[in-house]
Amino acid sequence: MERTASAVWSGGLKDGKGTISTQSGTLQNTQYSFGTRFENGTGTNPEELIAAAHAGCFTMALSAQLGQANLTPESLETSASVKFEKTDAGFTITAIHLVTRAKVPGASESAFEAAAQNAKVGCPISRLFKGNTEVSLDAKLV
Repeated sequence: MERTASAVWSGGLKDGKGTISTQSGTLQNTQYSFGTRFENGTGTNPEELIAAAHAGCFTMALSAQLGQANLTPESLETSASVKFEKTDAGFTITAIHLVTRAKVPGASESAFEAAAQNAKVGCPISRLFKGNTEVSLDAKLV
């Protein structure tokens, strides 16, 4: 399986602008710029897209882990916060914090916590950051 995305940029770093598109068409010529990345401009940015990818990946992995424990979630809601800081090496994603709230009928706290930790470690986006970026998790049954 291979997924693709593309970016087009015109101009200098601060005065230029670009667009991002995905193979699926979900993002199609979506605007991004210096302002959307380092300020509060309208559009997207790579870090926001990474946060969305990690939230989606973790949530699917959690559903799979719960299924392996014979539990079916009624709902799983996850947000991801990407910390993007200037370091000696340059701008770097230094941490990602996942927050998930779950309704899982019949799940014990311990079974849910085990599933959540396994999902955090096992989701492909988490594995991408392993050894480079701290990934933390706040997972609770509601």
